[in-house]
Amino acid sequence: MAKTESTFRNMALSLTLIALVSSALLGFVYELTKEPIALSNLNKKLNAIKLVVPEFNNNPNDEMFRLSTGEGDSLEVYPAKKDDVIVGYAVNTFTSKGFSGNISLMAGFRPDGTIINISVLEQKETPGLGTKMTEPGFKDQFNEKNPAEFQLKVKKDGGPVDAITAATISSRAFCDAVQRAYNTLQKGGIK
Repeated sequence: MAKTESTFRNMALSLTLIALVSSALLGFVYELTKEPIALSNLNKKLNAIKLVVPEFNNNPNDEMFRLSTGEGDSLEVYPAKKDDVIVGYAVNTFTSKGFSGNISLMAGFRPDGTIINISVLEQKETPGLGTKMTEPGFKDQFNEKNPAEFQLKVKKDGGPVDAITAATISSRAFCDAVQRAYNTLQKGGIK
């Protein structure tokens, strides 16, 4: 086989061909994985809703609505109903005040504003420290507390919340995300 001459034209043609094949393969893989990824994300969200609200018999995802936080963004609210009676609201909330960036939570509230349960959806906190926010020892201290009477602040800031040892910033961020969810529900007139 004869060796191809190394000219600018041949190199440009080779690189163009490689780029076209690579982009076609990337597009194919994207299309192949788009639906399974979307289904996985939906299942993760539905499981989080089930963890944070009482038993329900509607489809909260179909009845989801958005409420403005008053800070230029909005939160997704999933009403949970049992025989057409609201038993709770699951709020997909977040904060950007985490030690390592965004923290995303699903917080469940009774119609009176009492916290039912909280599930951590996504966080990138320091392993072994901030990641302890996912453990029952930390997150369960919020259960059955109403933020109207229970200040969502760590003890270091004058509140009743026991912070995670050596992860006060992560603990404050967790409280901030829950407070954002509660405030949004109250502003939205949810009762």
